Parts: sequence; structure tokens; C-alpha cells
Amino acid sequence: MTIYEKISKLFKDVRPPQLTGFDLIKYIGPGLLVTVGFIDPGNWASNLAAGSHFGYKLLWVVTLSTIMLIFLQHNAAHLGICTGLCLSEAATKHLRPLVSRFILATAMLACISTALAEILGAAIALKMLFKIPLAIGVLLSLSFVAWMLYTNSYKKIEKIIIGFVSLIGIAFIFELGLIQVDWAESAASWVIPSFPIGCMAVIMSVLGAVVMPHNLFLHSLLAQSRQWQNKEDEFIEKKLKYEFLDTIFSMGVGWAINSAMIIVAAAVFFKNSIHVTELEQATKTLEPLLGSTSSVVFAIALLLAGIASSLTAGIAGASIFAGMLGEPYDMTDKHSRIGAGITLVGGAAIIFLISDPFRGLVISQIILSIQLPLTVFTLIWLTSSRKVMGRHTNSKLGILILWTIAIILTVLNVMLLHDMLK
Repeated sequence: MTIYEKISKLFKDVRPPQLTGFDLIKYIGPGLLVTVGFIDPGNWASNLAAGSHFGYKLLWVVTLSTIMLIFLQHNAAHLGICTGLCLSEAATKHLRPLVSRFILATAMLACISTALAEILGAAIALKMLFKIPLAIGVLLSLSFVAWMLYTNSYKKIEKIIIGFVSLIGIAFIFELGLIQVDWAESAASWVIPSFPIGCMAVIMSVLGAVVMPHNLFLHSLLAQSRQWQNKEDEFIEKKLKYEFLDTIFSMGVGWAINSAMIIVAAAVFFKNSIHVTELEQATKTLEPLLGSTSSVVFAIALLLAGIASSLTAGIAGASIFAGMLGEPYDMTDKHSRIGAGITLVGGAAIIFLISDPFRGLVISQIILSIQLPLTVFTLIWLTSSRKVMGRHTNSKLGILILWTIAIILTVLNVMLLHDMLK
């Protein structure tokens, strides 16, 4: 039995589909949009801290978090495919009104917090590249993302974001080509857990930056972008397999990019005893060590990551707001447009309302840490309910694995929250 078959049985998928290369390419897309969420500026900061402080030793955290992410994101897509509802719509339909409104209102706050970090990351990149003041960079980033979201179809945005992800990957391949990497130590660190002194805060930060509330809402929505929902069981099971391959491939891309960030930080900063605490510091330090081209490529990749992740945060916010009203995501509808506006403008406004923008990043992570368990537990409850899912409910083993992951993430987020508030 293949690894795919063993994992698929956890969610009642049967045989893997017989795919041609064209089939696989045709169904790749939704997962890559989700991938943007865990290669965003917040991840950059966490990964650079991991690599610059502890070398290659925390690469295993990226592997572990990616495995957990595959299960959770597949489960979110599972909901969308089998019910034809995104997570927000399903919560509104199947939970008590007060409960669903509370959960979805906090999810909107999480989207705003996410947009804050993404827009700020893009603005920082503009400052690195063109010396544009941070405030102006925020306005430029917000304007460009809003224009993209309100004037382009989902399919066009999907292609653009996939292009951005590809360019970010190429940028880190370029960075890796400039440095001497200890691949033997990297290979061991990917699979062997290590806990160097003082690492727990960074471990929690890396894990927390990978699994994000808005991505679960987003994936349940994007699973419908290929019109995968259908009442026929055979059709649903076939599409679940396509989606599972898309998720594994896309999360694998994210794993590779996050790993590359840590490897670059380990080979450049840790090797030279430089502890990176800010993104700007990383760019300024790269230039004397690897040359000006390296720092420019780094900043361009950060800009692409900030813009792409701001787009997906806006889409997630739009779907949550529309779902609260029992409506599907549709950027031609006023409620989706309002939801996207609240997310993006709200995130940008907070940057201007606080004296220290980087303090805003800390606040945004606190909000995400508080909200994440609510979204994860809601998702698992919905996908484990026969009333919601019919015969496509999670298997007993699948439920056990999902709840284990949810509890681990909750404990880690509580620990991270405690550490931030000390």
C-alpha cells in the first residue's frame, strides 16, 4: 500500500486516481493560493529568527508543521467539496446563531490582523528597494492589492499568485546558489527533532506562522473554484483525490520555500554569529556578505510574498463576511466587497494607529493565537458531523488525528501567547 493510500483511508478516500500530467496540472491551483499564507512576511520573520539563532537545527519544525497543515487544509477542502459550502457558510448554517456569529466575528479580526502583517511586509520591501517611507509604502501596497482584488476575476488572480509563488521559489534557489550549505546536516535536521537552549519561543513562532485561521476558511472556499461540489458520491470521492494531490504538492512547495529561508539564514547569518530580529536587518546584512544582487532579490521576493498574501487575506475576509450573511463569496456582490474592504483597510489602518508598526505585528500574532483554536475546533466538528457531511464524515482514526493536531496547536498557541504577554 502506498503512502497516499494509507493517508487517504483516514478520510475515507479509496484508490488514488489515475492521473495524466494534464489532469494534475489542471487541478493544481487552490492549494498554491493557500501556500501563500504560510510563506508570508510573518513566516519570513520566524524562519530568519530560527536559522540565524539556531542554524539548521529547527528545520524539523517546518516538516512537522507542514504535515499538520496537510491534514487540516485537506479537511477544510473536504468540507467545501462535500457540502458546496465554505467554512463560514457551513458555520452559519449548522451552528447556533450566537455561536457562529462570535466565531466568524473573531475570524474577521484574525483576517484583519493577517492583512496588517502582509501589507506591512510589502511596505517594508518597498522601503528596502526604493527607499519609500513606510507610510507611503502601506498606501501603495493597499491600493495595488485593492485594485487587483476588485477588478480581476478569481481565475486571473489565481494565475497571478501562482506566478508570484514561482518567482519566490526561484528567488530562494538563487540565494541558495550563492552560499555553502551543509546538506548532510540539513537532511538530518529535517527529520530529527532538536531542542537547543532558548528555542521554544522560536519553535512556537514557526508553528504558529504556518497554521493560520484565514487559510482554513480560504481553502474551504477555493475547493469550490473548480466546481468540485456535486451530490453524486462517486464524483465527490474522485474530486477529493484530486484535491488531496493538490494539497500535498502545494504544501510541499511551501515546505521547500520555508526550509530555504531557514537554510539561507543558517548558512549566512548563523555562520557569522548574526542574530536577525527584523526583515530590514536581514536585507542590509545580506548585501555586504553576498553582494547587492542578493539583497535586491531577497527584497523582491518579500514584496511578492506581501502582495500575494494580502490578496488571499482579502479573499478570506470577503468569504467570511458573506458567509456570516449566508451568502457565497462573489466579488461582484456588495457583501463580499465590503468584507474584503474591511479586511484590507482595517489592517492598513491599524498600522497608522499605532506608534510602532512592528508592535502591531506582535498584536496581530496574539489575535491569531487566540482565534486559531476556535476555527480549528469548528472545522473538525463540522467535518465530523454526519448531519453536515453525510457519508463523507471523517473516519474515527481521522477524527483522532485531527483532534490531536488541534490540541497540540492550541497548547503551543497558548504558550506563545503567554510568552508574548510576559
